[in-house]
Amino acid sequence: MEYDDKLIEDAALALLAAFSSEHGNAWKGFDFEVMNRLHEQGLISDPVNRNKSIWLTEEGLKRGRQVAERLFGGSNETIDVSNSDT
Repeated sequence: MEYDDKLIEDAALALLAAFSSEHGNAWKGFDFEVMNRLHEQGLISDPVNRNKSIWLTEEGLKRGRQVAERLFGGSNETIDVSNSDT
């Protein structure tokens, strides 16, 4: 199955922001290619180093929190992820 790279990047950024410290420090436990693309977009610090964490840039933290709220926010709405083909 092919996945939309942009949606994967948004989800990874949202998770980084959701689990980051107040100032944007987060563990870097995601796919290397995704992390590199987020860095290339200026959303996180360079993930290629010996540190086990990265820093979200101001823009990355803002955008990540917006996406996290959209994806994981505590609303009463539920998303139907069932497959209608089964």
